[in-house]
Amino acid sequence: MKKSSFLMFTSLMILILSCNLRTFKDTLTLASPGGSNKISFLISPEGKPIYFVDHLSVRIIDSSEISFDFANQEMLKGSINIIGSELSTVDESWEMPWGEQRKVRNNYNEMIIRLEENRMPNRKFNIIFRAYDDGIAFRYEFLEQKGIDSVIIKDENTTFQLTGDHTCWWIPGDWDIYEHLYKTTPVSGIDAKKMADSRDLAQTYIPENAVNTPITMRTQNGLHLSFHEAALLDYSDMTLKVDTQSLKLTSKLVGSDRLGYAVKRALPFKTPWRTIQIADNAAGLIDSKLILNLNEPSKIKDMSWFKPMKYVGIWWEMHIDKASWDYGMTLDQSGAWVDTGKAHGRHGATTKNAKYYIDFASKNDIKGLLVEGWNTGWERWFGFDDREGVFDFVTPYPDYDLEEVIKYARSKGVEIMMHHETSSAPRTYESQLDTAYRLMQKLGIHAVKTGYVGKILPKGEYHHGQWMVNHYQKVFETAAKYQIAVNVHEPIKATGIRRTFPNAISREGLRGQEFNAWASDGGNPPEHLSIVAFTRMLAGPIDFTPGVFDIGIKTKPKNQVNTTLAHQLALYVVLYSPVQMACDLPENYEGQPAFQFIRDVGVDWEQTRVLNGEIGDFVTIAREEKGTGNWFIGGITDEQPREITIDFDFLEEGINYTAILYSDSSEAHYKKNPTAITIKKMNVTKGMDQKIILKEGGGFAISMLKN
Repeated sequence: MKKSSFLMFTSLMILILSCNLRTFKDTLTLASPGGSNKISFLISPEGKPIYFVDHLSVRIIDSSEISFDFANQEMLKGSINIIGSELSTVDESWEMPWGEQRKVRNNYNEMIIRLEENRMPNRKFNIIFRAYDDGIAFRYEFLEQKGIDSVIIKDENTTFQLTGDHTCWWIPGDWDIYEHLYKTTPVSGIDAKKMADSRDLAQTYIPENAVNTPITMRTQNGLHLSFHEAALLDYSDMTLKVDTQSLKLTSKLVGSDRLGYAVKRALPFKTPWRTIQIADNAAGLIDSKLILNLNEPSKIKDMSWFKPMKYVGIWWEMHIDKASWDYGMTLDQSGAWVDTGKAHGRHGATTKNAKYYIDFASKNDIKGLLVEGWNTGWERWFGFDDREGVFDFVTPYPDYDLEEVIKYARSKGVEIMMHHETSSAPRTYESQLDTAYRLMQKLGIHAVKTGYVGKILPKGEYHHGQWMVNHYQKVFETAAKYQIAVNVHEPIKATGIRRTFPNAISREGLRGQEFNAWASDGGNPPEHLSIVAFTRMLAGPIDFTPGVFDIGIKTKPKNQVNTTLAHQLALYVVLYSPVQMACDLPENYEGQPAFQFIRDVGVDWEQTRVLNGEIGDFVTIAREEKGTGNWFIGGITDEQPREITIDFDFLEEGINYTAILYSDSSEAHYKKNPTAITIKKMNVTKGMDQKIILKEGGGFAISMLKN
């Protein structure tokens, strides 16, 4: 139930003392409902807006200024007066159609501060602060101005003055891609430019020493902070410039070389939320629903047409050089694709191969199949400047009968997940959205994986700029009209939009599993995902594509996955997504007892419990499956072995569970013996506990089926 009324008595008294009939140059203060977090705001003697943030008695953000640089008017920085404020509180509950938990509580106190310049042109704007018990957020509201219908923002200068040289986990502020390994350094040690110079990604662009968000930090006294943004709509992605001397972060918006600015918006409008999640321990960051709560309720009334699912795919075999995306066609003089009859014979997306995967999925109660490389154009999809018009998203290669595959899949109870690789030519994709989605609707396909590999066309635009933010949003909105859910690769970062558009089901947006198959630097290290759980995953669902059983990768002996088999199983619980891939080849699963966990594990959850964890070291998460009462637990570690104890107090009283524990054997090691696994069946009830050994790069998974 939603309530909008006065604040609790103590918070209200603080605000009255700050605001009531006194000069607005005094400090205004807003506390969270439980009083754990507090935001203070004032105008400096120079007329500059300044804010502070405290957690209990500890200051976590010191004096921090706010300003904007415009292209069509003077900088908005000083000579500001407070002309009013409004207070409210909200306490409501809402249900996720799918997610980490079914019910979400949204409880915050809000203060809208009305500001005006005390000099011409006397511009007015608002700052909206929200204080939650799991963090704080604020955004800017630009109001109508006489004689001006829009503003062009060159940059936004929101600062976050840190109060210590915190340990932080970060990736560089790349304007094009998030596929970097996380670094662990103090704030003073962040050197994004140096890190960027060592990358070998064609579309990478990192103009200065900045980091992408979420960036997670741990203070000297153990407080955990994560800086991000929420409700990124019709605006540019915010990176954070790092001053390693003063320990100050400053927002740096992704710009457009083509247009010469970062953001253009018609008045009036509101910016995305600037957010800080605050937790006394690392687990509390994963528990936070701050980012989701800052987004608007769903605009899609009926989502019954999509169900969370596990899926297999014609995908991994391309990464390990067993097959290819392209068929081997050529372009004729008119620009049409022509079958020369001399195809190389390595094409993965054939009708025969698709039926092989469908049979495997049906046999193992896996509901989905992704087919990549089914449509013409892959011969020129990457590395060419003339990528406009390469893909048409409706024409299959000669060896792939789209309608026959759909018919066969339906007869076996398997759904097809469509694949649209745009090759970062979004104008081509937009021109065909309705055509492509009408075909999907006709065929009864309700999910698509999109991709944006390469530099964005038109030149001068970046993946994370306003122009592309709007493109991704247009795809979500168009897909919703055709009852299509979208899983985006090479995306703009997740900022909680899935609450408003729940057909935005999952995203890549991190260094994924494929790097283990083709990275020249040895793939992802064992610590990678125990960092991701406390950084990238705070933004939203991850399509990481877990489940490699052939960890040594027989077809690529110089590459391997740097985890144990038990670690791979654990990822189905640790990394949340409503679509989870069993990414390996079907033949690598056949006859493997450990595959039973992938058959059993859920994808949609009633509730989630983070049982323990330290960033970059280990994490253990338990999730209750929606509708069954079954529980699943996953735990992973870095390159260090460790022993943990699972306390089953979270289980329902008086219920017996048949549990199967999949854990590293005593001989397991992510490099020396990665597939060594022990499988143990046991009965579990509330109040019991279980000690588990995690070996180097290892993990464990438990299925607990309700009796």
